[in-house]
Amino acid sequence: MSEFVLEMRDVCKSFPGVKALDHAQLRLRPGTVHALMGENGAGKSTLMKCMFGIYSMDEGEIYIDGQKTEIKDPLDALGKGIAMVHQELQPIPARTIGENIYLGRYPLKKALGFFPIVDHKKMYEDAEAVLKRVRMDFDPRQKLGELSISQMQSVEIAKAVSANCRVLILDEPTSSLTQNEVEALFRIVEDLKKDGVAIVYISHKMDEILRISDEVTIMRDGQYIGTWEAKELTTDFIITKMVGRELINLYPKRENVPGEVVFEVEDFTSINPKSFRHVSFNLRKGEILGVAGLVGAQRTELMEGIFGTRSHTSGKVTYLGKELKINRPKDAIDHGIAMLTEDRRGSGIMGVLSVADNISIASLNQYVDHGIVLNTKKIDALVEENRKKMNIKTPSGKTLIQSLSGGNQQKVLIGRWLANDPDVLILDEPTRGIDVGAKYEIYCIIADLAKAGKSIIMISSEMGELIGMSDRIMVMCDGRMTGVIDGKDANQENIMALATKFE
Repeated sequence: MSEFVLEMRDVCKSFPGVKALDHAQLRLRPGTVHALMGENGAGKSTLMKCMFGIYSMDEGEIYIDGQKTEIKDPLDALGKGIAMVHQELQPIPARTIGENIYLGRYPLKKALGFFPIVDHKKMYEDAEAVLKRVRMDFDPRQKLGELSISQMQSVEIAKAVSANCRVLILDEPTSSLTQNEVEALFRIVEDLKKDGVAIVYISHKMDEILRISDEVTIMRDGQYIGTWEAKELTTDFIITKMVGRELINLYPKRENVPGEVVFEVEDFTSINPKSFRHVSFNLRKGEILGVAGLVGAQRTELMEGIFGTRSHTSGKVTYLGKELKINRPKDAIDHGIAMLTEDRRGSGIMGVLSVADNISIASLNQYVDHGIVLNTKKIDALVEENRKKMNIKTPSGKTLIQSLSGGNQQKVLIGRWLANDPDVLILDEPTRGIDVGAKYEIYCIIADLAKAGKSIIMISSEMGELIGMSDRIMVMCDGRMTGVIDGKDANQENIMALATKFE
């Protein structure tokens, strides 16, 4: 009997223009958490999709309990005890929690003696039992669409557990969870470990990795770098192995000098009484203004209101002393305001379109000849300029953006807005789900924009990021602005004090 519940040996996988996996390795022991780490584009998700049967391997072998096996598709993987919770959820909101848990494998009974139909009674009983097993107090008959994103993610974990999996893949499981929900997830993981489940844990959050993992495998450029016991590792060691070099500073040296106030928001109040209200702040030329707050502070909602995607009942926005009338995003864009959204997949990229399409979509009017014909040469030049300036790793401008890593997708979206040469750039969680190397590159882009005189508002849930990058930090709590801290004076304590300053 093998000591490993599952092994992947010498796995290779190529896509047009990209070798995603180059003789990658992974060995999982039962009852352990095995962290899989690497920069975006290192091949982590591709390796997991090969394990789960989404991709077929070009080369390589998979062994379960020491026996060589072949995984044809996800249903085959589930039958062999492998389950996966994807980073990008694909729920069916109009169906119930129970139906989502047993999608594709509903319990059946015979009607009229021979017609197979779904046994809803058994399905909901089984769903209720599995929800209790993972400590989730949900009604399995409730519509999934009534839950939050984090609750939907919890249902996905219940779905995996319902398959009696022996291997569970968690791809960025805490990217949309609050701290309390993270703790609940860790309790579930500990319970699964006791049941002998091997858990593959993919995350860029170092503190989580060092806390919850038993072993850590690091990948770089599709290749296996090594496996270590988690208790032997430090953050610096992991970063060095991930990026292939030592990162002395997590944040770039900033040379921007904030100037006069150019942008002002006064008494901004949402049409929703439970959202932002009576918020006032200003922004200087060449300044990076961080926006801090806990989940539910209404930071994103405020910025969407300013950008014209949410309605407001009172307040005004001025630029260089002139009041701006913004009723929709086009109005904001016409006034030189750009917004990088928090939900890269949902409202950022257009996955079925190319890199060129995604970069040019917000500024197409600049690339039309005679009012009807797109000048593809100018668009190609725009793509090439952004590839060089922001180090976007893509085979060509014709590559579908959905095939790029998260960090490269984010750079494309930044390039989209820079093509309009905006004066004010709102960045909502610009580095969420991005590895440490790509984060540094995006920090450098932000610092360069501020140095060039662009005014930047940066929402972030990472305290270190806000402290390391901001000239000032505006803090919100429960829809209100509770204070502004000078960047030189900011620390976790005074930010948290304002972030928890409820009325």
